[in-house]
Amino acid sequence: MSATRHKKRTGRRILAAAAGVATLGALVAALPAGAAEEDGADGWTYGKKATTGRTVDVQLLSFNDLHGNLEAPAGSSGEVVHRHEDGTTEKIKAGGVEYLATHLRDARKGNRYSITAAAGDMIGASPLISGLFHDEPTIEALNKLKLDVSSVGNHEFDEGAAELARIQNGGCHPTDGCAEGTTYEGAEFPYLAANVTNEKTGEPVLDPYFIWQKDGVRIGFIGVTLEGTPGIVNAEGIKGLKFGDEVETINKYTKVLERRGVKSIVALIHEGGAPASSAYNYDCDSPGPGDGVSGPVVDIARKLSPQVDALVTGHTHQAYACTIPDPAGKPRTVTSAASFGKLYTDTTLTYDRATKDIVRTAVTSANHVVTRERAARDMTDLITKWNALAAPIANRPVGHISANIDGRGSTAYEKPLGDLIADAQLEGLAPADKGGAQIAFMNPGGIRGDLVHARSGSEAADGVVTYGEAYTVQPFTNMMTTVDLTGAQIVTALQQQVSGANEASPKILQVSRGFTYTLDMTKTGAARVVVSSVKLDGRPLDPAATYRVAMNEFLSGGGDGFAALGQGANKRVGASDLEVFIAYLGAHSSADAPLTPPAADRITVVE
Repeated sequence: MSATRHKKRTGRRILAAAAGVATLGALVAALPAGAAEEDGADGWTYGKKATTGRTVDVQLLSFNDLHGNLEAPAGSSGEVVHRHEDGTTEKIKAGGVEYLATHLRDARKGNRYSITAAAGDMIGASPLISGLFHDEPTIEALNKLKLDVSSVGNHEFDEGAAELARIQNGGCHPTDGCAEGTTYEGAEFPYLAANVTNEKTGEPVLDPYFIWQKDGVRIGFIGVTLEGTPGIVNAEGIKGLKFGDEVETINKYTKVLERRGVKSIVALIHEGGAPASSAYNYDCDSPGPGDGVSGPVVDIARKLSPQVDALVTGHTHQAYACTIPDPAGKPRTVTSAASFGKLYTDTTLTYDRATKDIVRTAVTSANHVVTRERAARDMTDLITKWNALAAPIANRPVGHISANIDGRGSTAYEKPLGDLIADAQLEGLAPADKGGAQIAFMNPGGIRGDLVHARSGSEAADGVVTYGEAYTVQPFTNMMTTVDLTGAQIVTALQQQVSGANEASPKILQVSRGFTYTLDMTKTGAARVVVSSVKLDGRPLDPAATYRVAMNEFLSGGGDGFAALGQGANKRVGASDLEVFIAYLGAHSSADAPLTPPAADRITVVE
């Protein structure tokens, strides 16, 4: 095995030009069954002599949901909770690709067999430094990080399948060209999407699996995104694609790998769960009442073939390193490393050369904090380069705040920043010629950061909100819509927050001023919404009356399980969510009169 890492991995098959089905003008072509196999996938050797015994320890470093966070995320979005032995907790500042690079490189030292893998959402919903350039800076950083393989996540499809093909293969953006006038080279690692297929051919549109190999040690990786991806991305970008069942797909390709003689298998799954504690070092194998991990990943793990040796998961932005029984009742490692590069997971896979399989009883795994102590110079230089290109846009002041306004970093159902965004959307679409909105709803997953009071970058003083910070909060540039909904449909939408697909993990809409109701979490399903409490400006909502409701196009399309919101009539399209957010900040704040955080008192929660 050569210690030299190849710039482009010509030994594997990647996305190709499309034929037949079109998505935004082009679609990635379906690939024939089978994926690339390559020697020396890790590309790094750290001086330890090859192991000649029957077993060797393979280091698996993993992370998920980076979302283009090259710079250390600000505010509560950049913190992890550490639990001490006495039960007390503390918050630790963490994350940033400069520090993630240092930690991963340190972790690899002395480990001849080391693989770095990711479980999706490396790009999409990114801060301005990456999002402004269609996430090319993040792929450049991941190449420098020596990422070996990643599954796709739902956010890899934010700009459509054709753009994902470009992200993998390289080439200039069809509209904006290439930054700095140079050609974008593409990802040096394979994106895997075994369960994303061409509707016409049934074939995967990306490699379904990847085989890592060194000194005769072979480990297969199967990558999938959540089956529910179509419900949480813009439908236009994924026309012609089908998203299959995670378990069925992984079990299918497990058999394919076994036929190729690969018995050691890791599943990269962009779907996850929720541990009972928010502390990254919580023991989720604790047998206490209410302990453990819940959510979709549990059901997936219990059904996946016992031949799969470990699961690296994501999507929920939670931290856990658990064991969940496989169908044979034997414990199997399932991990997730929170989000934004705040953690990485170090898993030891003991490989038996005789059986060519992982010794499952010997697998160990733990999450580690990406502390901000030593920055990797090459990553600092990368951030400096892209910040300089983004600066003319990013550094423009657009508003002022008197204190932190938490959004993504808030664990409450109603978030202060969510109220602020909903108010901005209501005000922007309330005029008759803009839509005549009376109520605004904002999906919580669309809030991607916090507004932080402390001065940063080139800001002149504390409390300044720049365009770049506003963009980080609202990076999707979703168009705003106003629709007619009856009072009954609005109540049904509120019930859909906590029932059906959202019952296990509620998605609580952020609401505009004047809209109030009670959420009783001691009950189950739709009964959690106290219907008699739903009011607008203090008056009960009339089930038969029609109301004009503002929301982004994702919600008005029924996204996130809100089918009722997709039933709106007389749709009117307005400005983008970012435009109305920035306009509101400018109209309601100044250096002398900054915005104060909303009280977050519109939803009364009973627990």
